[in-house]
Amino acid sequence: MTEHDQLPLPDYDHLPVHGLASRIRTLDAAGLETLLEYERAHANRLQVVTIMENRLRSLHEGAQPSGGDPAAPAADDPIAAAAGSRVSEATSGPAVNAPSHGDPTNPAQPRSTG
Repeated sequence: MTEHDQLPLPDYDHLPVHGLASRIRTLDAAGLETLLEYERAHANRLQVVTIMENRLRSLHEGAQPSGGDPAAPAADDPIAAAAGSRVSEATSGPAVNAPSHGDPTNPAQPRSTG
């Protein structure tokens, strides 16, 4: 029997069901079978088992695991979201200029009524 700390997805028990389908796409058939065995032995949630069985069937029919790190925090992970943005200086956008109505050197132009 696989123990929780040996699962291919860290913190598997805390992952939301709606995000699980995208997370398991990074796993190969062996990793997915391990996870499916664990799910059946513990929570045995029908929706989760069905998602995993369908993905396993796809892998056996020739689908390939998607790129990505199964150990990376999911985008829908509330713990990762609370940690803040991973934006760096290299990936941030340009500085935002203040609107003209707040700049006394650039008075607002009257609207034409015609």
